[in-house]
Amino acid sequence: MSSTTADKPMDSDNVIVDDKYNIEAAEILANEAQHLPITEAAPLYEQLLTLFPTAAKYWKQYVEAHMAVNNDDATKQLFSRCLLNCLQIPLWRCYIRFIRKVNEKKGIEGQEETRKAFDFMLSYLGADIASGPVWMEYITFLKTLPAQNTQEESQRMTAVRKVYQKAIVTPTHHIEQLWKDYENFENSVSRQLAKGLLSEYQPKYNSARAVYRERKKYVDEIDWNMLAVPPSGSYKEELQWMAWKRLLAFEKGNPQRIDSASSNKRIIFTYEQCLMYLYHYPDIWYDYATWHAKAGSIDAAVKVFQRALKALPDSEMLRYAYAELEESRGAIQSAKKIYESLLGDGVNTTALAHIQFIRFLRRTEGVEAARKYFLDARKSPNCTYHVYVAYAMMAFCLDKDPKVAHNVFEAGLKRFMHEPVYILEYADFLTRLNDDRNIRALFERALSSLPPEESVEVWKRFTHFEQTYGDLASMLKVEQRRKEALSRTGEEGPSALEGSLQDVVSRYTFMDLWPCSSNDLDHLARQEWLAKNINKKMEKSALPNGPGSVDKVSTGLMSNSNVSAKVVYPDISKMVIYDPRQKSGMEILPSTTASSNLSNPIVSIVGGGTTNAFDEILKATPPALVAFLASLPAVEGPAPDVDIVLSICLQSDIPAGYTGKSGPSPPQLSGGPAPSLSDVSGSSKAHPILSGSSFKPTRDRQSGKRKDLDRQEDDETVTVQSQPLPRDVFRMRQIQKARAGTTSQTGSASYGSALSGDLSGSTG
Repeated sequence: MSSTTADKPMDSDNVIVDDKYNIEAAEILANEAQHLPITEAAPLYEQLLTLFPTAAKYWKQYVEAHMAVNNDDATKQLFSRCLLNCLQIPLWRCYIRFIRKVNEKKGIEGQEETRKAFDFMLSYLGADIASGPVWMEYITFLKTLPAQNTQEESQRMTAVRKVYQKAIVTPTHHIEQLWKDYENFENSVSRQLAKGLLSEYQPKYNSARAVYRERKKYVDEIDWNMLAVPPSGSYKEELQWMAWKRLLAFEKGNPQRIDSASSNKRIIFTYEQCLMYLYHYPDIWYDYATWHAKAGSIDAAVKVFQRALKALPDSEMLRYAYAELEESRGAIQSAKKIYESLLGDGVNTTALAHIQFIRFLRRTEGVEAARKYFLDARKSPNCTYHVYVAYAMMAFCLDKDPKVAHNVFEAGLKRFMHEPVYILEYADFLTRLNDDRNIRALFERALSSLPPEESVEVWKRFTHFEQTYGDLASMLKVEQRRKEALSRTGEEGPSALEGSLQDVVSRYTFMDLWPCSSNDLDHLARQEWLAKNINKKMEKSALPNGPGSVDKVSTGLMSNSNVSAKVVYPDISKMVIYDPRQKSGMEILPSTTASSNLSNPIVSIVGGGTTNAFDEILKATPPALVAFLASLPAVEGPAPDVDIVLSICLQSDIPAGYTGKSGPSPPQLSGGPAPSLSDVSGSSKAHPILSGSSFKPTRDRQSGKRKDLDRQEDDETVTVQSQPLPRDVFRMRQIQKARAGTTSQTGSASYGSALSGDLSGSTG
């Protein structure tokens, strides 16, 4: 191992162990193998290719390592393993180089082998958009073949012409160059014959060139260096998935309008290339197999499913899809083997596998086979209530045997009385039988054994049953019992014992028909929420920006922090129903002297605590920040107008900040001690006023802004609050613009603020 790799936690012994599909670790391993002798590098390559069997670049690197030491037998074996699964031009051109090298001294026999290798490659990769150099290399090879007589010369020209005519109708990067070469070739053979042939193939070439331009747009979106890893949901992976989907849809549309056989060949080639990169995507395998099936190639679809299960052996979806295909074409035994592979050894068999196999046996072998397997499956430790429900409903709906279904439900009740879902399924079955007596008995048995916190849905179903099929007395009785049971669990609280209009709505609702309007429903929902939280000391926090929010938020976070050490849950007790008509209230804290607006989220946090907490925060707040917060505008709604905020900030006189280093102490604001914040009305017409400052509405400040700017520069005795920020280049530029505006000619316009958007006219 190289010293660079040894310094890292990932080396050849433990690389890719921690993260099986770690791309960075794979690249490190590949680079390391490249610098090792082939005997030492081979195990590393095998490890890499076990994880990335479609990584053509690793196969190419592995093959070239064997070719470098003239290990021809190992090279042939590697090519037989990788070529058909890695349809990539660089890897296949490496194959052509190997074939030409092996056969260069074999004379005519070697030339024939090389020609067959070219034909073999082009039959698989001839449709690749990057196959132009391969076509050119093949043509050059054919032209160099010796011809002993006129007949052989004619045969050679015919072979070259056929390859040219295939190449010029294939949308590749080199299609224009191939067309020019073909024109020169035909003209060199016979100008008279060339005219007819070129006019015949000109439209085909034009069509292929147009398709190439369209295809290139889709191909350019694909990352051809991507390794096949299981989907992680990353944005890059999703982009690649969409790019391949678009390319497949493009090819399926047969844009070149070629014959169906050639079109299908291109689609197959595109799917095979796609699977090199999306090897672990079950939807791509499924699409490929179903496309074959719809095209009538069932055998090809079966082979795709077999490859898919080899790539994704844990995918139950693909197994069911494969079994479905086999069953649909009448291969029952093949389908049964697939279902049996899902069942495995019975130890880790899922309930779903039991259910689907019972259904399969019922479809293919009859009622008795399904019953026999159910009797065996219920003894399995992995048999859940789902198996009982599935078999009972199959017996009831398909076999028309309610007695067997009833017996199955009763047998399951002995094991699954603690499962609310099973109780509800049993109740639905009895409802279909119109057996109201046994339904009530079932609910009573279940509710007597279920813990109150798990009986919520059963109580709801029992109540709904009585509302639908019971008399008024039984309806009211069950509702009262439900309230009493759930009030002890904290689901509804003590207020649930009291009757409400919601109960009436629940009793007299049918499907999507309601005895009230949607506004009434919203109002009732809000009242119900308030009623549940009426005893949680939430009266003040239920109002927007109410006092005490700081303490309550911290309390809520502390209480929620006990739920999980890793997950932070929101404090849902603070949730209120949004009402756009609601205005923020006005509340004055006794210790405040400066004005602020609680509709601003920052100020509301500061002003929402108790008096003592507020004073502590205020002491730690720099005067400049206090002044800035006080100058913010009043806001109604979720967000302020950005232009208005910027305009007011630019027009406000904010005191200079201090770094806290040694030097003169910062001056106090011109109003005594540092001001604090208080609430003002939520009206947008009321602007916050800074105590001790001469803040005026925007229109008054705009008209006198230029005079103020001149006076600030001439008067050296102005207060710190009225001085501009030190070294504020933007502010200095604004002053210069304002000055230029005051000295301009009559009728000119000057802008008070570059960002505020307020235009003021100045006359000479």
